[in-house]
Amino acid sequence: MNKSIRLLVSTLFLLGCTSMAQQAARSFKTPYYSIALAQDVPKVLVLSVDSLGQGRFRPSALFAPEGAIEAGPAKGSGEAVYPGWRFRFSAQSFEIESVYREGVLSPPIVLRFDPEQTHATLLAMDAGSQASLPAVLHLPEQGSLRIEAASAEPVSLGYDAHRKGKGYVEVSFPAATKANPRIAYTLTAAAIYPALAGVAGDARYDGFRRNYLNALQVHAEYGVLANHAASDPCAFVMHMYSEVAKHAPPLAKGLTAMDLVRASLDRYLGGFIGYGLPGFKGFDADSSGPDEATITYLDTYPSLLVAAGDYVDTTHDTKWLAANYKGLRAWTEAMISTDTNGDGLLKYAASANSGSWKPRTDGGIALRPSNWWDTIGFGWEDAYSNALAYHALEEMAEMARLNHEDADRERYRSRAKKLRDAFEPAFLDAKTGVLAGWRSQDGALHDYYFPWVNGAAVVYGLVGAKTGNAIYDRLLAKMKEVGYQNFELGLPGNLIPVRREDYVDLDPRWGGPKKEDGSDGFQTYENGGATASFAFYTIAALYKLGRVEDGDRILFPMLKSFKAGGFEGRGANGMTYDWKAWDGTPNGYEGFLSDNFMALAAVMYRKPGHESGGQAPPR
Repeated sequence: MNKSIRLLVSTLFLLGCTSMAQQAARSFKTPYYSIALAQDVPKVLVLSVDSLGQGRFRPSALFAPEGAIEAGPAKGSGEAVYPGWRFRFSAQSFEIESVYREGVLSPPIVLRFDPEQTHATLLAMDAGSQASLPAVLHLPEQGSLRIEAASAEPVSLGYDAHRKGKGYVEVSFPAATKANPRIAYTLTAAAIYPALAGVAGDARYDGFRRNYLNALQVHAEYGVLANHAASDPCAFVMHMYSEVAKHAPPLAKGLTAMDLVRASLDRYLGGFIGYGLPGFKGFDADSSGPDEATITYLDTYPSLLVAAGDYVDTTHDTKWLAANYKGLRAWTEAMISTDTNGDGLLKYAASANSGSWKPRTDGGIALRPSNWWDTIGFGWEDAYSNALAYHALEEMAEMARLNHEDADRERYRSRAKKLRDAFEPAFLDAKTGVLAGWRSQDGALHDYYFPWVNGAAVVYGLVGAKTGNAIYDRLLAKMKEVGYQNFELGLPGNLIPVRREDYVDLDPRWGGPKKEDGSDGFQTYENGGATASFAFYTIAALYKLGRVEDGDRILFPMLKSFKAGGFEGRGANGMTYDWKAWDGTPNGYEGFLSDNFMALAAVMYRKPGHESGGQAPPR
């Protein structure tokens, strides 16, 4: 191709062709999105979004094309035409149109996302391999694209994701067919977050506004909410998703965040096995059998029940409640049946006595601990699971009332009161003045200054304001004493090392110590590593106690990190930022952990206008 022709092509299509090592592209850019298309075929090469319209673009969310893209001037309006496809661009949205032509087979438009850049997810109904429209394509740290389609017949998008080998997330837009001769997909950049006074104009909340939906990741194969689109669904975090979802505005016309919660609950009620339930097998795992012979985690049924209560309370869907009450009741009865001595507290099968955790001969763990923190020896009477169970019993009593089950209502209210009465005497450590993580079968308290355990007790009302304030006086003083003040990293799960005798996974990679005092494993993964996971409980508790200044000292540095993508991605050491040592060195593994982003819901516990004094959100 000679120089004059090359100049003509550059003028017509905004970017030129130079060598076979470079891909010529058509480029369009507005403050809301940046996109580049292949010159001769309908293929998206580059896509980045700023849902706030500030023109601050992170690297393209897609896998980079082979060879460099020849850059050139970009414009924010216009169109690009290919056989069978047409792209039209405007300030905040772009349209992808397919028109059927007899005898012409048009391939779909495929967006193949690179999880090393962003863990894309498609928030949609019926999302197992096929996703109904409307939908939201959410790109963490960038924002969202609402997807709608105009066509004669309904259209479903292809949705696929895997993490084995070279991980990917893929969304495909089918071409028009003879039966559906024209499809016009519209993708509109949108920041979807709860409308709160003062938030929209305050740059400190940019991370909240772009990333509020980060906690909601729909698994591409199972169609349930999960750690991310190609990771494991965990039954014991359903309440984290519903905590975020119950405050979210509609995602698109006819689609809400609570629809996604309901769809996941339907799967679990139908027998789906997620992590925390017996027989669980990790997604993309090599083995054919279950990952472990575990019993139900102690926080699993409480989490599912709280999510169900949030769904019913938010949507007033009493028809769903009536259809599923039997299953919800079965979960509740299974939960309270673990109170084997009748003192009101849930109990786990493992004694959780110091030194009682035994590795399997193959190096695995015979029985996991009782809750989400599965490398720490939580068991027997687990304070966090009991706090969550108290909230679940309150929710179930209310659902029983709505379903006209008066006997159940009184039964669950009575059980909740019994648990609450037993809680503080069982777990408040007289030596430290804070709630211990668990009381083992031998009666010993295991207290490593867990901020989140104490926060959950405050948020769910198991301790009053006087006790809650005394607890947080001690916790914040301890945090200062041990030198943890960089809240951009999140919060440590425990403020002092977990002793070897109470740590379950002794692999140093996962914080397992060799020293008896646990100090050599400290700050690695769950053994005191910093994370945003469960930070919600501390921040929300401080706001509920009226300690706005204390809460703000943690929240706003974390929001700064959320804006910068500080809780996802991979470091130079090959490990990921969902967990970090206190100097910021990453030691996580997931790359993106949806649990981290429950922390964004803590904003809802501040008073509008951010006056002194906090409040819990309405029930």
